[in-house]
Amino acid sequence: MRLEDAQKIIFRPYITERTFDQIARENKICFMVDNKASKTQIANAIEALYEVKVRAVNTMRSVGGKKAFVRLIPEDSATDLATKLGLV
Repeated sequence: MRLEDAQKIIFRPYITERTFDQIARENKICFMVDNKASKTQIANAIEALYEVKVRAVNTMRSVGGKKAFVRLIPEDSATDLATKLGLV
């Protein structure tokens, strides 16, 4: 996937107290994503933008938009990614 396409799918990280706990406990990180993006497209975009491997993607629609909870493989740390993004 091209970086331009990935940037159209992934808008920004989404951090709350709950998602911050998921970073440490479940190796998950949450992003606000395009409403039309599929789980496969989200996984490919995360891998292209941040050079990590995605294990699973769960999505949820809310009033603020679509959220993607991305679980990384054990070899890649969500804490490291959050630090790289300036969230921690």
